[in-house]
Amino acid sequence: MSDLPLVSVIIPNWNGVRFLPVCLDSLRRQTYPRLEIIVVDNASTDGSQALVRERYPEVRLIQLPENRGFTGACNAGIEASRGEIVILLNNDTEVTSGWVAEVVAAFERHPEAGMVASKMLLYDRRDTLHTAGDVYSLDGLPGNRGVWQKDGERYNTELYVFSACGGSAAYRRAMLEQIGLLDEDFFFSCEDIDLGWRAQLAGWRCVYAPEAVLYHHLAATGGDVTASFYNGRNYLWLIAKNYPGPLLRKHWPEIVRAQLRLAWEAIRAWRGEAARARLRGMLVGLLTLPRALRKRRQVQAMRTVSVEYLESILTPSGRDGRE
Repeated sequence: MSDLPLVSVIIPNWNGVRFLPVCLDSLRRQTYPRLEIIVVDNASTDGSQALVRERYPEVRLIQLPENRGFTGACNAGIEASRGEIVILLNNDTEVTSGWVAEVVAAFERHPEAGMVASKMLLYDRRDTLHTAGDVYSLDGLPGNRGVWQKDGERYNTELYVFSACGGSAAYRRAMLEQIGLLDEDFFFSCEDIDLGWRAQLAGWRCVYAPEAVLYHHLAATGGDVTASFYNGRNYLWLIAKNYPGPLLRKHWPEIVRAQLRLAWEAIRAWRGEAARARLRGMLVGLLTLPRALRKRRQVQAMRTVSVEYLESILTPSGRDGRE
């Protein structure tokens, strides 16, 4: 058993007391023996901390004095963890008993992989996908592979994807030590794609492991308005920080068209709070582009792979992950 890598599962939590028992009970049923579980609490006020302390004494609880968002909580957990493999897990999920074992097996089969993506199905519709790995399009838009599609044969094959959805993303510690942790400026949304960009630039691959299955209460602790604002802002930051110069010069018309389309769709749905939140996010993203651009030089200096390779792993424009 001592030869097996220690796996640290890090669960960021903010007022998720109603979800934590299902999540933590499912982790108790894991078949993998070397497991460290850490709940990082973002100053919850719903009794989450007491629940973990009283009902799950095997879980390490880190209580943050303020809400540092998904990124801040995950980074606090990573820094406190000891595992060779680090897995980020949403608090509103239920994992199957062999989930961790399948993630570890995928890493063992693929030494070139620094990331493993799980098969995430909807909690209430367990035949429907939320994600089978993340994709990133040439037009600068991220997406979930297989989103809203029925699970089936096409999603049962192990293959390379762009990155792993942060709701169940597994990382080698060695990779994180090389490329850095989540960018806390992103706070919520797209931080997984941002890290995936740095990993891909540095030559690490992401493997989708179809037997690593879990179920997710979609948007249970985020919400449409919150996600819309941060998506609007962070999509722009992803491009400014990560998109390689040669590809940017080649595909900038597609990128501009995609952003204009998103803005127009939000304007047409102006009466909706989520649409207004996206427009606010896009405006903030434009105004704060210098903040993202200041990080660009360091990120692009990580690149060890060819521009041709990077172009080959990006999805054609207009594709959102549905196949």
